[in-house]
Amino acid sequence: MLRSYSAADVHAALGYPELIEALREAFKRDGEPMPLRQAYEVGVDGAPARLLTMPAWIRGEAVGVKLVTVFPQNAERGLGAVSSLYFLLDGQTGQPRATIDGEALTNRRTAAASALASSYLSRADSRTLLIVGTGHVARHLAAAHRAVRPIEKVMVWGRNPERARALADTLVRQDANAVPVTDLDLALPQADIVSCATTSTEPLVKGALLRPGTHLDLVGAFTPQMRESDDAAILRCRVFIDTYPGALAEAGDLLQPIAAGRWSADRICGDLHELTSGAKAGRLDRDEITLFKSVGAAIEDLAAASLLVNEANPNSRAQPPE
Repeated sequence: MLRSYSAADVHAALGYPELIEALREAFKRDGEPMPLRQAYEVGVDGAPARLLTMPAWIRGEAVGVKLVTVFPQNAERGLGAVSSLYFLLDGQTGQPRATIDGEALTNRRTAAASALASSYLSRADSRTLLIVGTGHVARHLAAAHRAVRPIEKVMVWGRNPERARALADTLVRQDANAVPVTDLDLALPQADIVSCATTSTEPLVKGALLRPGTHLDLVGAFTPQMRESDDAAILRCRVFIDTYPGALAEAGDLLQPIAAGRWSADRICGDLHELTSGAKAGRLDRDEITLFKSVGAAIEDLAAASLLVNEANPNSRAQPPE
């Protein structure tokens, strides 16, 4: 039976400890490479629009695809510019199993992937988290990082101080000790973990201000034209990524210093598969500065969707082929 899951269903069912472990297992298994997301222009004259597709599969178990539309002129209609829906299908029969709110699924799996990386790259005693950004993903980062580290204080910075204050208030209602900050340069040296989720095209995080032992988590900037960190940050850090194909095609934080001749891709220290499988070491000592750059991977959506549907309907779990 085809089931439908709303945003509320997704947020209620996908607890971060369980979701982080589901992603850990998904990245650990040495599956076949998944296609990069594809983008298609679907607008009309004077109103550009895009359709994005992100498929993923585990043969014999599950198949899924996320459809995302970006219609920038929706604001004139009182609608959001981005909409998305996830379709989960049975891996043995191809029959549809569920439709899932795509935005909620994306927000939670993105935050969980950051926390998964943090479990290998941040110091185990990290207590201060700085969130840079106030958008939808930023709202989930504190809960995800708190699931893997003993965070005692959350600072929130955004270009709009009112939105930063509102997000801090929201986190307080979620039982976090959160405060807004207005000076990013002053906040950076205070943080054990810096988590950025913006669409900035100019560097926000100055590498010179990161203190020894910091972990820098770059979630936003998902095109070659975007970036959240300066060259100094990339040069000071041991750099890790979610996947090689995605990061080397879309991560402006890495591609721009590569293009400038200041950094090279062979300095990447590992991806999430190598971290979770133990093929590459994460943090080596207390003083090194680590960096995780994610652009999103379709296998994360599939793992999160499968966990959601299987946990909500344990009797309907697909059985592995004999």
